[in-house]
Amino acid sequence: MAVPSPGSEQAPSFSSPQEEALLTLVRAADQLQRAIQRYFKPAGLTATQYNVLRILRGARPTGLTCSAIGDRMITAEPDITRLLGRLKAQELLCQQRDTHDRRVVWTRISEKGLDVLASLDGLVDQAPKELLKELTPAELKDLTRILKKVQGCPPQTGQTTQMPLECPTIAKLPSPEVLRRHPLG
Repeated sequence: MAVPSPGSEQAPSFSSPQEEALLTLVRAADQLQRAIQRYFKPAGLTATQYNVLRILRGARPTGLTCSAIGDRMITAEPDITRLLGRLKAQELLCQQRDTHDRRVVWTRISEKGLDVLASLDGLVDQAPKELLKELTPAELKDLTRILKKVQGCPPQTGQTTQMPLECPTIAKLPSPEVLRRHPLG
């Protein structure tokens, strides 16, 4: 009879289908995030840094302020200034103070930043197809609809693939007690 290895014991059953769904979603999101990160590692970028560069590429030639970049981020970033500083040190962006208000700093993607993005474009276009290849088109459509419902976003009609700019998030997250009972790792 095989003896289970330490730490392989099954967690207690979930207290509700909602708890199971939430923890499964969080774990899947973490696994996908880790997989996505591997696409950017050879370029010396994090997924967050890549997101900033894409935002700035879309804001050419004017560029954006720090707060405008933060508003467009996929995930909240508590220290945009430091993030931009790291990208500036890599010469992937440039910054300039506003001529009318010295408190405002405009950030633009550099030519080097554009080159890095161009080198990643094909890989990034392929990543979602590779990561979600086990899902059928109908399952992808259902998954997107369900996740938008979880986010509190109204379903979108038509062929658009862009998320709405203003999308309320879930107000109540699981308590630390729930996360202790069902660790995600």
